[in-house]
Amino acid sequence: MSLTSCMLHAVQRTDRSVYLTSDLAKALRLTGTKSITVKVGSKGTSLPVRLIKKSGQHMYIPLSLMASLRIPRTGNVLVVNTNNKELRIGPLIGVLTNVESGTSPFGSKTGFIRQVINTGSQRSFSFAFSPKSVNWIQETVTGLIPKEGGGWMRKTFPLPDVIYNRLSSRKAEKSAGMEGFKNRFVGRGIPIFNWSFFDKWDVYKMLDGDEAFRFVPESRINPTAEQIKEMLDKHKFIYLKPTAGSLGIGIYRVTYNPKRGYFVRFRKGNKNVLIRYAKFEGLMQMLGTGRGRLASYVAQQGIRLIEIDNCPIDFRFHLTKNGSNQWVVAAIGAKKSGKGSVTTHIRNGGQLMTPEQVLRLVYGARGEQILDNAKETAIKLAQGIENNYNHLLGELGFDIGIDQNEKVWMFEANAKPGRSIFKHPSLKEGDTATLQSVYEHCLYLSRFRSRREN
Repeated sequence: MSLTSCMLHAVQRTDRSVYLTSDLAKALRLTGTKSITVKVGSKGTSLPVRLIKKSGQHMYIPLSLMASLRIPRTGNVLVVNTNNKELRIGPLIGVLTNVESGTSPFGSKTGFIRQVINTGSQRSFSFAFSPKSVNWIQETVTGLIPKEGGGWMRKTFPLPDVIYNRLSSRKAEKSAGMEGFKNRFVGRGIPIFNWSFFDKWDVYKMLDGDEAFRFVPESRINPTAEQIKEMLDKHKFIYLKPTAGSLGIGIYRVTYNPKRGYFVRFRKGNKNVLIRYAKFEGLMQMLGTGRGRLASYVAQQGIRLIEIDNCPIDFRFHLTKNGSNQWVVAAIGAKKSGKGSVTTHIRNGGQLMTPEQVLRLVYGARGEQILDNAKETAIKLAQGIENNYNHLLGELGFDIGIDQNEKVWMFEANAKPGRSIFKHPSLKEGDTATLQSVYEHCLYLSRFRSRREN
């Protein structure tokens, strides 16, 4: 495999040939090759190769071929020679997401999708598309790309070389036919990563038996009243979380004090609520265990986290796969819980801080060492999940805590992590780093990067 970049030009010519400068042919090890299949995404055609005398790495393709191959633009692109049989231009990266109408076609995610597409756009082709916009017969996709001055334009592309799944709705992801839709790409050899959202219990099962399982708090799916009582007696406080929940919605924190009874904290509307029950039965009645209200819940051991101003702190670790197919910690945000809040979510009154800031306050000079240990743990957790998952992963978000004995715990794993931590001015670099890593991983999966680095 020979990989390089070149300037792609469209020319007014009637013959069906691809023209390469001698420098480009040499870089691609194509000297002496008479014909080759030129491919962009799923579209390809066999063409005679003609060399031209001009310095630099340039490729010239007739306008008619630009149209039939649906090459999105001219300019700087990556190009790879695969075994002297195929000349692949691209890569063509598809971002699978929910498309709405109007000036913000991806709703609240529009800015993020623009960032994803613009990352690497100087040397690759990227577009966003919805499940409804694929024409399987013609093997094309109607996608959206950002205009330079703002706004969006529609273009028809070949099926992409790789797909980054950013469908943002659990309902859409679980809709009829979605599994089959994604498998149609896999059947054509098109890698798709971040297959679907995780349910909380999925992660527990994936890590059970793995070395990284020791970082997961004790948990019970669909807990009975007896199991809740047993966990409260053992741990003194637990969390009850919806298996498919997010943003801290529907979470209860239950505490047991042998002298004072049971306390339950939760969010109702815009308020944090605290109720005390003298008897366990009263608590169970409120939680509705007898009515099956906890049928889609996980009971999780409570952990006494490090605190600042008597407010617990946890961390969001944003991990990505890089261009060498390795997990890296691309960004970390620290979240300090609001007074009386069940979780550290910002929408519930939490405060965003940098991990260095927090750990310096809690541990002083040892903060850096504690953070390094947490990063190593996050990598082990990512590897553990990946080893027990049936699909490709390229990105993970972990909610991680450090207890008062310095042990690291993982409370939640997200296959499509939110990006609220990047609102902190000091975490802007992390925002760029995560997008760059995802782009580099797209190059790896689409074979537009040498795999000798592994």
